[in-house]
Amino acid sequence: MSVYIAQSQPGYELLDSGEGMKLERFGSFTLVRPDPEALWPKRLSDSIWKEADATYVRSGASGSWVKTNSFPKAWTFSYDSLIFELRPTSFKHVGIFPEQIEHWQWLAQKITKATKERSEPVKVLNLFAYTGGATLSAARAGAHVTHVDSSSVALDWARTNADLSGLADKPVRWIEDDVIAFLKREVKRGNRYDAIIMDPPAFGHGTKGVIWKIERDFYQLMELSFAVLSDKPIAVILNGYTAGHSPTTLANNLIPLVGIYGGSVESGELGVAESKSSRILPSGVFARFSTE
Repeated sequence: MSVYIAQSQPGYELLDSGEGMKLERFGSFTLVRPDPEALWPKRLSDSIWKEADATYVRSGASGSWVKTNSFPKAWTFSYDSLIFELRPTSFKHVGIFPEQIEHWQWLAQKITKATKERSEPVKVLNLFAYTGGATLSAARAGAHVTHVDSSSVALDWARTNADLSGLADKPVRWIEDDVIAFLKREVKRGNRYDAIIMDPPAFGHGTKGVIWKIERDFYQLMELSFAVLSDKPIAVILNGYTAGHSPTTLANNLIPLVGIYGGSVESGELGVAESKSSRILPSGVFARFSTE
């Protein structure tokens, strides 16, 4: 098993964690959010935590933000030399998952290498693509990207991030659609991709009232994703966080690709390093296939 840890950057820092919460700095603002993995004592004093610009407070299945008067509705910050607009949402998210930087950089390296070796551009498919971190990183590396998400809000947000990052002119198809429905059409159209990255949720709402349930729909997702891979793929990345599956569970779904294309499958955990501490906050599991 591999463990990849996102370190502090000028734009982002995990200041502290514990007692089911985390204290983070995004740009010039500090936020307190719940995190079920933080099952240990806090290091910093309560007075420091109370100085946060915004705190997410759960109420039943959802929650709300308690903010200072100076806290904005949205702000921008730089991460991995990309510019993102952040917003506090009702689901505690702000528009970026810092631990995903490992996948962005890993895939970008493979895209850069394949672009030098091939006459045709590398085609990347980003499913459940949210606000576009992986999309922007892949486009910046030279790929033609298809970005698919069922949320119009997330899609507009991703386009805003592309504009902010100076990547609005890159070859990206922005698709608002249910992932399964989209993949079925791509299979019929004969469209193929050299790399796929996906982060399927445990539960979600698609377009036209379609409900996504991972225990019901995951097998079809994998079957259709494999059906749209090109003859010479370079990578498949499968993320898991909310469903609670192990890295081995995810890896077992990618192992068949090795028998078809060669290469290997790697799996493990993603985490975020706490600043001025040796602690790591677990932030999900993954499996990824590569033909190298």
